[in-house]
Amino acid sequence: MRAKRTGSGAPRRGEAPVTPAASKHRVLALWKPYGFLSHFLSEADHPGLARLVPVKGVYAAGRLDHDSEGLLLLTDDGALAHALTDPGLAHPRTYWAQVEGIPGEAALRALAAGVLVQGRRTRPCRARRLREEPPLPPRPVPIRFRKSIPTSWLELELGEGRNRQVRRMTAAVGHPTLRLVRCAVGPLRLEGLGLAPGEWRALRPEEERALRASAQPRPAGAARKRASASAPRAKPSGSGRRPRTR
Repeated sequence: MRAKRTGSGAPRRGEAPVTPAASKHRVLALWKPYGFLSHFLSEADHPGLARLVPVKGVYAAGRLDHDSEGLLLLTDDGALAHALTDPGLAHPRTYWAQVEGIPGEAALRALAAGVLVQGRRTRPCRARRLREEPPLPPRPVPIRFRKSIPTSWLELELGEGRNRQVRRMTAAVGHPTLRLVRCAVGPLRLEGLGLAPGEWRALRPEEERALRASAQPRPAGAARKRASASAPRAKPSGSGRRPRTR
């Protein structure tokens, strides 16, 4: 992995340029690559985060399975980690899922309303189909491809994080997930952080402030209200940084 130079002038492997932290705590953003675990120790054939982030005392706020990719936050602030991951606080995290087939409006409405996963209904969420493939590098291990079955991309914003939830949700509506990328945690979007797979950096002060503000307790039912529309109308793509949806 190519080393990048930090603001202090000392090159560190995998670290993108940073500015001073906004608080006494460390909050790091990592693009977790496919195949890596969400903790620091390696297991069996899957490497841990220690190979990517040589920083002691920080831990992942949440998790991504080894076969999932994308934005993973690491911090030494236990209170912030709790606010980001406690199911009762419903802090939003957003995913891009490449699925088999092309989900119709009925499937999108079912995802948004909640589907049964292991005997429990998922909470309401935002579910939309992307018009264009998101701007992602190729996965090191290609997805399963079947010539007779097209694929499409969904964007789902959830306020909970049950085990392999997105994969089980899309399978429940007949569209198994082939590739899964977490593209946002609250206001932080992967494409705005300037990272490549395997790279990390400290959040800038304004990014950390926005994240902490988004993690403040909200009135009960706020997440449900936010997810009330199952398929919002697409917005213009503007700069093209964010895929258009329908």
